[in-house]
Amino acid sequence: MPGPIPEPRYRLVDADLLHRLMARTGTGCGISVRQLAAASGVSHGTIDNLVQGRIKTARPDVAHQICRAIGVDLLILWAPTGRAVPLEEAHEASPHLRLAS
Repeated sequence: MPGPIPEPRYRLVDADLLHRLMARTGTGCGISVRQLAAASGVSHGTIDNLVQGRIKTARPDVAHQICRAIGVDLLILWAPTGRAVPLEEAHEASPHLRLAS
């Protein structure tokens, strides 16, 4: 009998993009790792690890909370993974959005 189905994850498209979006959120203001943690309800360690590229995936609720807090659509920052898009190929399936510096 197969084991439990793993929870779907989202793969961060680009850690640099997250950092740039934090510098200028949907409100036009910057937000620090700790401020984003407080606004999203996600631990500052998780956000710091995402920004630094140490972790590359998150649960759907975490991905949604981060995007809501900085004011961007989910698919700007995240690529869904799963059966059709394996975790290791998720970054290739989603276009990279580059913002002007």
